[in-house]
Amino acid sequence: MTLRTWKQYGAGLACGVALTAALAIWGPQQNAVAVSSVSDALEVSTVFRDVASRTMPSIVSIETTTRPRQMEMGNAPLNDEALPFREFFRNDPRFREMFENPRRMMTPRRRGEGSGFIIDPSGIIMTNNHVVQGADEIRVRLHDGREFVATEVKTDPRTDVAIVRIDTKDPLPALKLGDSRKMQVGDWVLAFGTPFGLEMTVTQGIISGTSRHRGLAEREDFLQTDAAINPGNSGGPLVNLYGEVIGINTAIASASGGYDGIGFAVPTHIAQWVGDQLIKNGEVKRGYLGTGIAAVDATTAAQFNVPVREGVIVKSVMPDSPADKAGLEPGDVILSLNGEKVANPPALQGVVEQLQIGKSYDLNVVRNGKNETLKVQIDAMPAKFMAQSDDSQSTSPETKSQFDNLGLQLDSLTPGLAKQLGLTNSRGVIVTEVSEDGVAAAAGVSNGDIIERVGTTSVNTVEEFEAAVKSLSLKEGIVLHLRNQDGKRYVILKQQNE
Repeated sequence: MTLRTWKQYGAGLACGVALTAALAIWGPQQNAVAVSSVSDALEVSTVFRDVASRTMPSIVSIETTTRPRQMEMGNAPLNDEALPFREFFRNDPRFREMFENPRRMMTPRRRGEGSGFIIDPSGIIMTNNHVVQGADEIRVRLHDGREFVATEVKTDPRTDVAIVRIDTKDPLPALKLGDSRKMQVGDWVLAFGTPFGLEMTVTQGIISGTSRHRGLAEREDFLQTDAAINPGNSGGPLVNLYGEVIGINTAIASASGGYDGIGFAVPTHIAQWVGDQLIKNGEVKRGYLGTGIAAVDATTAAQFNVPVREGVIVKSVMPDSPADKAGLEPGDVILSLNGEKVANPPALQGVVEQLQIGKSYDLNVVRNGKNETLKVQIDAMPAKFMAQSDDSQSTSPETKSQFDNLGLQLDSLTPGLAKQLGLTNSRGVIVTEVSEDGVAAAAGVSNGDIIERVGTTSVNTVEEFEAAVKSLSLKEGIVLHLRNQDGKRYVILKQQNE
């Protein structure tokens, strides 16, 4: 070997020794990492297993039966096209009733299934309203295989929550209801139920979103989860890693009808209050303000000088409602009620409905850029709480002022005209005509509406209205505060394309 060859060999040997030494060190480290990862996974798996084992005994399967019922077909003429082949079947005893009374049809017997969970050892079960609604018989099957026929059912369609009671001599294992308001996006959850008739099934996922609204119930504030929820899961619990129920599995968003990764649950901060009311009173008594409200978006934030997504803005006020009596005005931004901050409409609804009826509370608002505190006395929500719209009668006053850029014709409101329209005062100017293709019509202004303010400026004459809008721009938006026989509201006139 030459000197150069020896040097090359020695260098190679040194590299080999160094590599071997490095592998000797690196290998155990990698093994340690792998062992640690497996240990962490096993720890999480143990938590899931523990929660499942403690929750399963409280899960129930619910089967419902609805008997056939007669259904009237209405007054439409029943000719041969409406009842095809009747000559072939009218003498058959199985079809005789149908042809003797062709307007009476029998609905088929229906069976349904869902899930539920025990919330009281005496035999009180919580589930969804849509699982048990209209059923003639409800059978409840426990984890240990025992079956019971429900003795009492109380429902609340507004929230899709129901309470089912069974008679049992032995105390049953009940689940603890947790605080759904503490759940955050990313938190692990387990969903329990009976999907596709597969009893006592558990799936895992995370909270994907909060305060979701899908138009499934009148009162919504859903938790969204990617834990697999399928038909039959409805009414089962959504549980956190402490084994506490934080929601009732209610619905899925799916193009296929099966699991697509998006499920919704009624949060327990609503379900628990509703359940307590159903157990104690047999019905839910809610408080109400009598307002139309909306979230503070970029447009309204700029118009009313408040931060985006802070508080809720009052769009309308019903006459003689608690809000009206408290002096709440359209355009007010509600920041808190009874000391609880409200960041969006569902939050305000949640606070209002659970307040004590007949009691007064502090209502903090921003009005014209200033903070004010009003006293509001909560009334019971009417059975049919809905602001009714009505076309107010138009008038033909002798003098009119036309605002073509707004699509409006206005006139001053005299005491006589106010009395004719059934109004208690003559403050403001009256809308006498609205152009169908104008910005006022697009914003929802109607004939007979009274404009009381433009932004923060009160207007009692057409001249005052003209002066108030003169310096304002449709590009930025013009706020009109209106009233009519249905109450008060505000609109924003804004040119979409200039």
